[in-house]
Amino acid sequence: MNKTKLAGILSLLFISPVWAITPFTVKDIRVEGIQRTEAGTVFSYLPVKIGEMMNDEKADAAIHALYGTGFFKDVRLEVEQGVLIVLVNERPSIASIEIKGAKDFPKDQLKDSMKYAGLAEARIFDQGALDKAVQELKRQYVARGKYAVSVKAVVTQLPRNRVGVELNVVEGEVSRIKQINIVGNQIYTESALLDLMKLSTPDWWSWISKNDQYSKQKLSADMETMRSYYMDSGYLEFNINSTQISITPDKKDIYITINVTEGPKYTVSKVEVSGNTIVAKPEIEKLVLVKPQNAFSRKELTETTKLIGERLATEGYAFANVNAVPDVDKVKHEVGFNFAVDPGRRVYVRRINIAGNTKTRDEVIRREFRQVESAWFDGTKIKKSKQRVDRLNDFSEVNIETPAVQGTADQMDVNATVKEKSTGSFTVGAGINQGEGLVLTGGVSQANLFGSGNVLSTQLNTSKVNQNISVSYTNPYYTDEGMSRGFDVYKRDVNATTIAISPYTSATIGTGVRFGVPISEDQSVSFGTSIETTNIGLTTLSPQRYIDYVNTFGPTNTTVLATLGWGRDTRDSAIYTTAGSVQHAYTEVALPIMDMRYYKVNYDNQYFYPLSSSWTVMTNAIVGFGGGYDNKPMPFFKNFYAGGTGTVRGYQPNSLGPRDSTDLPLGGTSRWVASIEVMTPMPGIKDKSVRLSGFLDSGAVYGPTDMLGTMGMRASTGVAVTWLSPMGPLKFSFGVPLNKQPQDLLQKFQFTMGTMF
Repeated sequence: MNKTKLAGILSLLFISPVWAITPFTVKDIRVEGIQRTEAGTVFSYLPVKIGEMMNDEKADAAIHALYGTGFFKDVRLEVEQGVLIVLVNERPSIASIEIKGAKDFPKDQLKDSMKYAGLAEARIFDQGALDKAVQELKRQYVARGKYAVSVKAVVTQLPRNRVGVELNVVEGEVSRIKQINIVGNQIYTESALLDLMKLSTPDWWSWISKNDQYSKQKLSADMETMRSYYMDSGYLEFNINSTQISITPDKKDIYITINVTEGPKYTVSKVEVSGNTIVAKPEIEKLVLVKPQNAFSRKELTETTKLIGERLATEGYAFANVNAVPDVDKVKHEVGFNFAVDPGRRVYVRRINIAGNTKTRDEVIRREFRQVESAWFDGTKIKKSKQRVDRLNDFSEVNIETPAVQGTADQMDVNATVKEKSTGSFTVGAGINQGEGLVLTGGVSQANLFGSGNVLSTQLNTSKVNQNISVSYTNPYYTDEGMSRGFDVYKRDVNATTIAISPYTSATIGTGVRFGVPISEDQSVSFGTSIETTNIGLTTLSPQRYIDYVNTFGPTNTTVLATLGWGRDTRDSAIYTTAGSVQHAYTEVALPIMDMRYYKVNYDNQYFYPLSSSWTVMTNAIVGFGGGYDNKPMPFFKNFYAGGTGTVRGYQPNSLGPRDSTDLPLGGTSRWVASIEVMTPMPGIKDKSVRLSGFLDSGAVYGPTDMLGTMGMRASTGVAVTWLSPMGPLKFSFGVPLNKQPQDLLQKFQFTMGTMF
């Protein structure tokens, strides 16, 4: 039997064919050597069919096509009496992939990343894909600072044309930044510039922040921070010439050298506004932050174009273009700017799209939007909508995009993309004081019940003095207009016989309903009613005024309370606040349809003012007063107290104010607290999640016959640390009394902690 060989291994395709054939008509096609691949797959890649003419050109194309599938490591074509025979040798399949020595990453995560490189179980084995997978594995370790990582691949032949792939990883030690040098700086010291960078040499915080591990992305961000620092200070021609990264032969230490040219300092010579400003030109000019004779600032330049663009966006001109045209005088080192305004066309919103909310209902997000469909685009409303959705605190990310509608010049969509987060929380609080030792509190809440936006929470306090259990439910949108409704059920037990205040016990059970009505974007009023019953217990050491009250009104009192409140919140963030304020005013009155007759008024105000980009001052004021009416006193168990967390740190909770004949605190009918706190990121830690503060607290509690003054005023000072840790917020404080008296009880150290589920 004679056979004519048409072509051989792939390398022969790139030289002149050794065997040439006389074109012939294909009578039949036969495939030999396949094990997993279907014959039909081979037929589909052949450029010739039965009955067609075969020649050298088509043979060449057939072998190219079959090799290109990646299924075969050898392809040959033969002909026998008009029959085209395709002989193939299949590549092996991957039976298993095993990764040994990997500790920094879960093995499943590494296998998933290798799939993108083409290496996965049951796939056809390809040496190129294996090499790519090894490089990807190394890249992930290098991104974590492990430059000494070693990855060796071992391929084992298995029966039935299969292979096993084994990757042996030696992770090595993390490469640390040994030194960072800045060359060419004269205006600012090297230490000042290094403080701007997140990358640094190892310090005591590096084990958490990882700031001593080199990353190209982190270095690029640091370079941009440095560039902004110079250009915001007038150095228009500042340039980073080069950065050199070197690593020691043992791959343990990294050296970074940054070469800069500072250039001269520029001042602003003139500022103009031109073009169609839509609104009155003087109004636009008021938005210009760049002023003549001031040092050039890129930040002010960028902020000006942003403010003008946002102002035009409130009129519906979403695609306005504001271009700051510079006029540079390199001799005088001056620069002028002409803000050329092109408003473009006015546009309206076609559709608002919500995405990413796997649990939260669309309506929960949509009802927070102030921009509506089919209305003119308003940039202020878009910004307010994002802020309101973010304040729901149901999402870890809220992003809003406003793309133009293709094919139109006056329409755009609003695409809101959110990322769900855990909205259930479990909180634990603890404090150490001289009277009670360790006091524990806890609570469980779900702030987005079944994706409805409703809030269900429980609170529990198990201290030996205050034992509180409460359950609250709130629907923030009881009506479509934004009125909220909530219900509360609570049980409060007070055992004041175990601490250093006038002894008594009380057990209160109550329930109530409350409503909230928004009166503006940042303000709301609330009102409600509740009914509660209190049982009083006295001891032989209880003061006479307590005994007189029980003798007059009995040990059991029932009260119907009416409440009225007002709140305003303009904070830029509810977690890391740097600007704005939050205020609350609250009044409760015992209605004259039951036993008690009293009223209480409370007001508190926290104000945040940014001193700089990293320093914030916070002032806090708390005022409360109350009394009885209809010739009845204010119940002693409704008294105001002060001292401890939230009022005057450094003193034991509830220990300030009037005292009985045994020198024990009684509480009072009015409370006055004021404090100031200066906050900044923790020095040496370039992560804003850790905040250090210094505080000065003062406060006092007065009885119904006491005169306001300094006799009862107490003050303290100290430091506090807040850490938004992966486990939840942690807060520590240490307060030192400034004017303590011999009878005062102190509590210097406190901490609270919480976590999310």
